[in-house]
Amino acid sequence: MPSPTPATHNPCLPSANPCPGPGTLRNRALTHRRCKTIPLYARLVRYGFRKHATYVGAALAGAFTNSVFGILRAYILIALWQARPGLAGYDLIDAVTYCFITQAFIGPMQLFGGGLGIPERIRSGDIALDLVRPASLQLWSLAEDLGRALYLFIVRGLPPMFVGAALFGIFVPTDPGHWLAFLTGFMIAAVASFGWRYLVALSVCWLVDDRGVAVLSLVFTTFMSGMMVPLHIFPGWFADLARSLPWAAMVQLPTDLYLGKGPVLETLALQAFWAAVLLGLGALGTRAIRHKVVIQGG
Repeated sequence: MPSPTPATHNPCLPSANPCPGPGTLRNRALTHRRCKTIPLYARLVRYGFRKHATYVGAALAGAFTNSVFGILRAYILIALWQARPGLAGYDLIDAVTYCFITQAFIGPMQLFGGGLGIPERIRSGDIALDLVRPASLQLWSLAEDLGRALYLFIVRGLPPMFVGAALFGIFVPTDPGHWLAFLTGFMIAAVASFGWRYLVALSVCWLVDDRGVAVLSLVFTTFMSGMMVPLHIFPGWFADLARSLPWAAMVQLPTDLYLGKGPVLETLALQAFWAAVLLGLGALGTRAIRHKVVIQGG
């Protein structure tokens, strides 16, 4: 289910009260001093986290939904792996773990699309204000999105994994280096996911209506990321091709790091490559819309 994007007050912005009292001035000075000591994009990560933390109920409802569908998927995979033991190099525990790890990735990676308010701001004309900020639109959006991903991983991503561990038993790494590799891969996957969704969002500037692109993105992200089934199941050259595409960097590659199924340095390098490519294309797209933008109602 899509994550809400409520608008909340930013404590680092000046108050709208034209006649503040002495206490308000003192508090504002303290807030201003505190905000100056925190880098802008770090504040935006915190802001994105707090903005989505406003709606705990929605995140918990998403966690419940992901857990239920995770249970259904787990029984299907259990039946498949009992019929084909060792399929794709996974044993039964690996297959169940894969199921609940990918369920946990749905919210943080926004696998069903969306998560960015850019298309709506293009239609309303507010994108013009974003483009004249003294900060990069892309980096501003990335910082907020990382805060969103972190919050949804904690509140919406971990519960399905706990459910899977309680009902079926899942693989849990014990080596700190293993956890470090996975968490690094998770953060790069979040950046790659943002990079792809940012490009889809910018397409509204030229296409006006992004529904077709959004549906196409949903198809590729769902089936080519490893969300439905491990990409290792695909036959021959098609499996190699799927694992080398950017969508694999969002789900399959970090899942391989968690399960210990892939070389750490090569996996992280491939993820970082696609994250850099997508961000680079996003930077070019941002530069392009400064020169030619179609804004509905603007």
